[in-house]
Amino acid sequence: MSRLMLTFFLSLFLISQNSGFAQEVEGQVNKEKNEVLVFYKTEGFWHKSIPTGKSFISDLGEDQGFEVTATKDADDFNEKNLAKFDLVIFLSTTGNVLDEKEQDAFKKYIENGGNFFGIHAAADTEYEWPWFGELVGGYFAGHPEIQEADIHVNMPEHPAVLHLPKIWTRTDEWYNYKNLNPEMQVLLYLDENSYEAGTNGEKHPIAWFRETGYGGVSIYTGLGHTIQSYIEPGFKEHILKSILYALDKTKN
Repeated sequence: MSRLMLTFFLSLFLISQNSGFAQEVEGQVNKEKNEVLVFYKTEGFWHKSIPTGKSFISDLGEDQGFEVTATKDADDFNEKNLAKFDLVIFLSTTGNVLDEKEQDAFKKYIENGGNFFGIHAAADTEYEWPWFGELVGGYFAGHPEIQEADIHVNMPEHPAVLHLPKIWTRTDEWYNYKNLNPEMQVLLYLDENSYEAGTNGEKHPIAWFRETGYGGVSIYTGLGHTIQSYIEPGFKEHILKSILYALDKTKN
């Protein structure tokens, strides 16, 4: 082999090695920031608080150093795309928002260790898909008119509610639930004596979480119907700390 050809092949080898190194470094840089997908598609009631919620979570991402992608396009629920995200948030979704192929992709995402956070009407979603009902923790079963109620903190040491007073009084739309998943650990209970038309009894859950069994977590809050919620300090901190918990930044 001539010296010229040897030099040529050596140059190709070095270029390929440097290219591989650059890709490794680029991958490491990408992994330094968590990525969050906010999904807000509705096939039923559209909550007026959705745009405010999207903007709020995007602002949290800028402040806290995680990337936020918001979409109402169910086509984004494919294996390749979902694999990029450390957390998927269902922001007041309603109705059957995913077809069977998209459901399969999301199920695989969770089974591969992905995290889920449902906000408010996430529990008003995918009634015909029992797996999702177990993931979110329960289904919406109606609500009374918006009113003030007392919330009791059940797990005061959990990061998602650590900042809250033992009894938290606020105004929102209070969901009643059916098909509650008994594996869920309740973070917040509603005091049905403090408002009208609650139907879940003395232990009325309004926020909960569980480990999925695949290395990830599922967390849900029934709060967040009103636009005003997203300017309320206690609620804003609840959303932030729930996201950080799901991203494993506040878990020990």
